[in-house]
Amino acid sequence: MKALAIDTSTFVLGVALVDGDKVLGELTTNLKKNHSLRLMPAIHSIMNDAGVSPKELNRIVVAEGPGSYTGVRIGVTTAKTLAWTLGIPLIGVSSLEVLAQNGRHFNGVVSPIFDARRGQVYTGLYGVKNKVYTKIVDDQICLLEDWVTLLNEKYENVLFLGNDIPIHKHIMEEELGNKVQFGLLSDHNSRPSELARLGLLREPNGHIHDFTPNYIRLAEAEVNWLKEQKNNS
Repeated sequence: MKALAIDTSTFVLGVALVDGDKVLGELTTNLKKNHSLRLMPAIHSIMNDAGVSPKELNRIVVAEGPGSYTGVRIGVTTAKTLAWTLGIPLIGVSSLEVLAQNGRHFNGVVSPIFDARRGQVYTGLYGVKNKVYTKIVDDQICLLEDWVTLLNEKYENVLFLGNDIPIHKHIMEEELGNKVQFGLLSDHNSRPSELARLGLLREPNGHIHDFTPNYIRLAEAEVNWLKEQKNNS
């Protein structure tokens, strides 16, 4: 089964093409550049290099959020368009879950982190449960100070992953002390091949038109618009 995976939920742009248990191609960059200009050329390059035509694809897998509102929207819109045009299933996977796969061999719990501004982070908790690496605490947006307090109360070994860790590292270290560990350089970028792997394990999300991103919270523009509508009513 051939699957194309797309992740634009952060500054990291990731595209992977897999065929069953084989990675045919994978591209990852971590640059502050416009995903909307670079995504389709990246897809075309991988497909062309692998000699795979769009008609050979069996499913599209996309990182559905949370993350950058604009980034998530670009990835999901592109994935929906491709899946609809090709008449193949679309599968969404949590952007945090994809990043958390980089720590699945860690002896403890894994907390992927995306900065959400104002002291907040998008995060969740992953670890081994019943001998299976899985989600332990649902993805959420929360104050980092509250999150590390919770982790300190319940867990002994915590691994943080993500390119936004430097923003919050001092708080993590102050609260968790020797309980905290941080991923290595290569652990902080989500891997699109992991996104593809997770997508191959899941059932399609239903009708493509009903698929929506998981922003966890509304974009600031939407929040302001709703407040304005309420004030005018």
